[in-house]
Amino acid sequence: MARAPALVDSNTERYDAIEETGFQRTVDTPLSTFSIDVDTASYSNVRRFLESGMRPPTGAVRVEEMINYFRYEAPEPESDAPFATELEIFEAPWAPSHRLVRIALTGRTIPQHDVPPRNLVFLVDVSGSMQGADRLGLVKRGLASLVETLRPIDRVALVVYAGSSGVVLPPTPGSDRGAILDALGRLEAGGSTQGAAGIELAYRLAREHFDPRAINRVLLATDGDFNVGVTSQSELVRQIEKERESGIFLTVLGVGRGNLNDAGMEAIADKGNGQYAYLDSPAEARRVLVEQAGSTLVTIAKDVKIQVEFNPARVGAYRLIGYENRRLADRDFNDDTKDAGEIGAGHRVTALYEVVPAGLETGDEVDPLRYQQRGRLTSAADSAEWLTLKVRYKAPDEDESRLIVDRLLGTETELAQTSDDTRFATAVALFGLLLQGSELVGEGSFEMVEGLASGALGREARDGGSVQGERGERTEFLELVALARKTTS
Repeated sequence: MARAPALVDSNTERYDAIEETGFQRTVDTPLSTFSIDVDTASYSNVRRFLESGMRPPTGAVRVEEMINYFRYEAPEPESDAPFATELEIFEAPWAPSHRLVRIALTGRTIPQHDVPPRNLVFLVDVSGSMQGADRLGLVKRGLASLVETLRPIDRVALVVYAGSSGVVLPPTPGSDRGAILDALGRLEAGGSTQGAAGIELAYRLAREHFDPRAINRVLLATDGDFNVGVTSQSELVRQIEKERESGIFLTVLGVGRGNLNDAGMEAIADKGNGQYAYLDSPAEARRVLVEQAGSTLVTIAKDVKIQVEFNPARVGAYRLIGYENRRLADRDFNDDTKDAGEIGAGHRVTALYEVVPAGLETGDEVDPLRYQQRGRLTSAADSAEWLTLKVRYKAPDEDESRLIVDRLLGTETELAQTSDDTRFATAVALFGLLLQGSELVGEGSFEMVEGLASGALGREARDGGSVQGERGERTEFLELVALARKTTS
């Protein structure tokens, strides 16, 4: 599906519209192609709305980002590939005659002593709209926590933008934490926003000090309220697309409420070899910038695309849950010039398909054709294969893609026999669909979400809802489901 025009809500927060697509008949459309998505902004933004007693706008709910926010247990890749693939098929809880297919990519973790030098440019919006503890104050706190983890081989520069842009701190070794923290501490908000000029300056600084052995990345912290200079989303995207050719990656950190430009920040991250996280609390800032610094900062594969070919002898129809603005034309899968998403060290990427087994009616059948015959199958269709999975990716410093192929065989698993991770991811998917007001959730309900998630807490169930003494993320999820029920009752 193409990206829909951005919507402007009454409180001036901006989100892209999400239009649900129905089932695709396998005989008509056997291929499904999309880019991976490792953004997590949607989940923490949805949490912000629910904890404020409000139901989130439909455009704020991107189901794939909600699923991929959570950590899932998976073995390290056994091959030399940067990630492993896993396939599973099981009963769809909201439509018992349907099945869910789970596709999981598990990124290789990198031990701390093997992490390359980090060459970072902090690009901080200090315009007037960034005033407040939940905006610039939160950004300063989060970046300061990252600074505390720097090594002498790392370098950090600080660029700010408001009515004009400037270098507050030139590239500085990580061993000089005092100078970096002092520069962050002096930041104050005021003035209008000249975002395009700040982006240009930050990338120029990153290019001038580019190190081919290092992690070269710009971290942009903003509410996305670009109101001076280049302000159209398409112009900013074109600027970012040009900058990504330099081999510099991007992390977008969104903050604030009331004027949040979610649509703009997601688009910039998508086109800038980057990822987008929304910081709704100091805990989330620490989670993104410290606890998950490997996946946030260290890219292990870029332009990662997935193409699934369904076997029409086993699958009558299918639909991809989420990833609405990540769909690609089938021909783009083999086109190495087409941009796609990145995977960071230790990232877990999950995609779910709802499939209708062959022989069941989907409700959208058409009359037989007069001049041609559908469904002429090859010998491979007469097998136990449900589908073939193809994944293309590039090494971070390469321009030619590599291919991984996997196949899903055999019979489906009963839902109760699946892993905690599978059932929990299913619960999160259903939760997102309900928040979107999906018309395709069948028997699904918030009560069903609670039942699935409460029985899939994993280690949190053993540790009384906590992990290392802190409230676990799955336990918190159950609290959000309860809040969502109140907003809809």
